[in-house]
Amino acid sequence: MTHVHGKGMMKEMSKVKDTMGREIMKGSMASVTVHTGAKLMSKLAKYPVLVFGAGVVAGVCVYKYRKQIIASANKAIDSGKDFVLQQKENLEDIVAETKEES
Repeated sequence: MTHVHGKGMMKEMSKVKDTMGREIMKGSMASVTVHTGAKLMSKLAKYPVLVFGAGVVAGVCVYKYRKQIIASANKAIDSGKDFVLQQKENLEDIVAETKEES
């Protein structure tokens, strides 16, 4: 991180503030989602017919969109493989540089 003074410092501080605000918002949204989901699931658990119905609806949705789900999963796997290969190349470059220096 560079050392900045004046207007540059204010810009850097605003970037940090924006990032912190986003992270706080993400955390609070996740917390609300988990809390709401827990309430919903506890109410659903009291009625087995609703649980069965929710399972049927989920199954129909998964069946209907199975091709898109498979395509997006394959895309995620491929991008994960690309990321791992890129990191492996970066690590090999770093190891080669350290060998050259010593």
